[in-house]
Amino acid sequence: MSLFKLGKTRIPHRKNTAAMPAVRMSPPSEVEIPMSQHIGAPAVPTVKAGDKVFVGTLIGEAGGFVSAPIHSSVSGTVKKIGTYLLPNGKNCTSVIIESDGEMTPDPTLSAPKVTSFKELSDAARTAGLVGLGGAGFPTSVKLDPAKIDKIDTLIINGAECEPYITSDTRTMLDDAEFVRLGIKTVLDLSGIPKAVIGIEGNKPECIKKMKETFADDARVSVVSLPSVYPQGGEKILIFNTTARVVPEGGLPSDVGIIVMNVTTVAFLAKYLKTGMPLVEKCLTVDGSAVKSPQNIIVPIGTRIRDVIDAAGGFSEEAGKIIYGGPMMGIAVYTTDAPVMKNNNAITAFGKKDSKNPKTTNCIHCGRCIAACPMGLTPTVFAKAMGFANSADRAEMLDKAKVNLCMECGCCSFVCPAKRPLVENNKLAKADLREFNAKRASKN
Repeated sequence: MSLFKLGKTRIPHRKNTAAMPAVRMSPPSEVEIPMSQHIGAPAVPTVKAGDKVFVGTLIGEAGGFVSAPIHSSVSGTVKKIGTYLLPNGKNCTSVIIESDGEMTPDPTLSAPKVTSFKELSDAARTAGLVGLGGAGFPTSVKLDPAKIDKIDTLIINGAECEPYITSDTRTMLDDAEFVRLGIKTVLDLSGIPKAVIGIEGNKPECIKKMKETFADDARVSVVSLPSVYPQGGEKILIFNTTARVVPEGGLPSDVGIIVMNVTTVAFLAKYLKTGMPLVEKCLTVDGSAVKSPQNIIVPIGTRIRDVIDAAGGFSEEAGKIIYGGPMMGIAVYTTDAPVMKNNNAITAFGKKDSKNPKTTNCIHCGRCIAACPMGLTPTVFAKAMGFANSADRAEMLDKAKVNLCMECGCCSFVCPAKRPLVENNKLAKADLREFNAKRASKN
């Protein structure tokens, strides 16, 4: 990995909604809540058609250690247990709930009593909390009491480098006290001696707010980072704030670090105060096809069409609708798709902006190599995927370290031939995983 390349690509920021505090949408008439909204095993439904539920009612139990429970985001009646096609092409169970419009909280909910780090980890699991920056990794696993003795630094990710998205910006500006309480609680109960909040320099108001918020806590420092992409990538953020390098195949904990998204740590504080689990998300709704771009707080499971309607509807026919932003987001095939825990934006673009550019042959300019923050060679991955023999593909992909690719899209962004390099990288990683799984099953 070439350290000097970390975070070098400059892309348009387009933070159009940064100055817009989030507004809460009216409850939708129906929500569809997938049981797989996180890394790890899907949750297992605990309700059936006809059951009455409240906001915060448990509707899915965690399906394993690396998993998270799921809760109802509206009050109403379970309409049916269905099947939902996830953006990654896999099917999962979903719970469809008909809302009564009342948003009545579950009367059994209460704020947890937390006096130890293990109890904090357990609370994160009970809350159904996962990484809210997009990855969706269960927070209870990240806050593993068995590994906490090795940790000396908590990094809070406030970089928000993806174009258009400003939901974390609003967390830092509007929920600064919850950010403070969340970080303080993690530090106090874990014994971690220090925290670093990394924020891109294009958010001076956030940097100022966080410095003011933590002025009396010497354990917490705020670092202004260059506004280059992909500054918010976990390994890049770690290097640019601590100069530590996470080894290939390793985790931040291997170098003494826990990384938490700023909205994740703020929600943890909210849960400790209210006892309300993760049932809603603040989304940035933006793009050339959105009539009134804004930040909106929506119940999890709300269909995209209802979110778009809350933002004034489409200003023109949408050619592409994306979970997330244009660099790392995933295009959805229908506006019936629901908002999930790990979504932090819905971006929609008109047909002109969505048209795939004409691709030409690689001109061997090397721009993709220069842009890669991990020092990889995307052209080698493309060459490997041309091999007919799976063993030959796997050998070249493994040697070229395709699994270090973070799928940030820098290679595709800078390619003058407009080749779909990041798409190929994703396919290459999946191909190598499949090959390794088949080989392991034979041993």
